[in-house]
Amino acid sequence: MKLKPFIYLMSYSILTMLSATACADSVKPESGLPDAIQASSADPINAADVERLGKTLEIIKRYYVETVPNKELFDNALRGMLSGLDPHSSFLDEKELKELKEVTTGLFSGLGIEVSSANGFLKVITPLDDSPAQKAGVKAGDYIIKINDELVKDMSLSDAINKMRGAKGSSVDLTLLRTDTTHPIKLKLTREFIKIESVKSKMLEPGYGYVRIGSFQENTATALVKAVEDLQRQTTGPLKGLMLDLRNNPGGLLEPSAKVADEFLNPKKTSDNDIIVSAKGRYPGSDFAIKADPDDIIPGVPMVVLINQGSASGAEIVAGALQDYKRAVLVGTDSFGKGSVQTVIPLDNKSAIKLTTALYYTPNGRSIQASAIHPDVVVDDIQIPAKKDILAEE
Repeated sequence: MKLKPFIYLMSYSILTMLSATACADSVKPESGLPDAIQASSADPINAADVERLGKTLEIIKRYYVETVPNKELFDNALRGMLSGLDPHSSFLDEKELKELKEVTTGLFSGLGIEVSSANGFLKVITPLDDSPAQKAGVKAGDYIIKINDELVKDMSLSDAINKMRGAKGSSVDLTLLRTDTTHPIKLKLTREFIKIESVKSKMLEPGYGYVRIGSFQENTATALVKAVEDLQRQTTGPLKGLMLDLRNNPGGLLEPSAKVADEFLNPKKTSDNDIIVSAKGRYPGSDFAIKADPDDIIPGVPMVVLINQGSASGAEIVAGALQDYKRAVLVGTDSFGKGSVQTVIPLDNKSAIKLTTALYYTPNGRSIQASAIHPDVVVDDIQIPAKKDILAEE
C-alpha cells in the first residue's frame, strides 16, 4: 500500500510563529512504504552501524544522569538524523503536525518570524506582515544570536523554536545582528494571535493597481483573482499596469503559488513551453511539472514584480515563471534561493517526517536552490529615516 504524502513549499525552513513547520492537508497515515523506499541495494544498511546505534541507546538508558523514556530517546534520534540532512528536513510529532496545518491555513499564535539555521545561528528569512516581529522592527537577513539572554550558537533549530514559543500575550527578548549596524539590536516582542491576510490590494493611481501577496495559502489564488477584479472595477476602462509585491514573502504551498503565476500567463502566445514549475527527485511522484492554462486574467497589461532577499520558495516560483515568459519585469534585489520540495511522510497515526525529496526548476530549467532569482532591474531597499532623525541631522 502506498503512502499518500502531500507536497508543499515553505519559505526557507521553519516558521517560528508557534511551530517549526507547515502543511497542506491533514495527514492520513497508511501502513507500508513505497517500493522504491523498501530496499536500496546501492548502499545497504551496515549491521555494525545498527549495532552502534543500539549500544548508544543502551549506554544512555543505563548511565545518563536522569531517566529518559524510550519514546523520547527514539524521537530525538529521528530529529537528529533528519536535521543533519539539510535545514528543511525534520521529524514531526503529533503537536507539530497539528501546528503545521494551522500555519498553512493562516491562523496561529506566536511571533511571526520565518527562520533558517545558518552558521550556528538563526537567520531571519522574513517577518510576516503585521506580525509582532515586523512591528518590533525585525528585518529579513537579521541573525538571532540570543533568545532571552541565552546564546543561540549551536542550539538546535527545534530547541530555539521551542524557546520562542509561548502563550498569547507573553513576551520574549531577542538579540539580533544586522549587517549595516555595529552593535547588537535588542528587542522585546509580545506573542500575538496572528491571522495572515494573504492578499492585499489598492489603486496606486488611476489605471495602475497594486497587489501584495504575503504568503501562499490554500485560498491565495482565489483571493488574487478577486483583488484584480476589484481593481478593474475601480478604474475607468482596462487596467494600464499592475504591480505585484512579493517582497518578504516566505513562500507557502506549491499549488497556490503555481496557480497565481498561471493567472497571468498565456504561454501559447509567448512560447512552445507551457510549464510553470517542474521538480526532479527520487521519491515516487516527486518528478512533476505544473502547466499553465491559456487564461491570463489581464492579457497585455504590463506588470512589475517586486522581490528581495525575503522572497523565497513559492514567491520565487511566481517570479521565475513570470520572468522566464517575459510576462513581467522583476524589480528589487536577489531572492532568497530556496528551491527544494518537502514531502510529509506519515510514520504512524501521530508522527511523520518532513523530507526534502526534490529540487524545483523555472520554465527555462533554472534551478533556484542556493542561486536565487535575479531581478531585471536592481533596486536596493530604501531606508526612510524617521522625522526626528532627519531633524537631528539638520
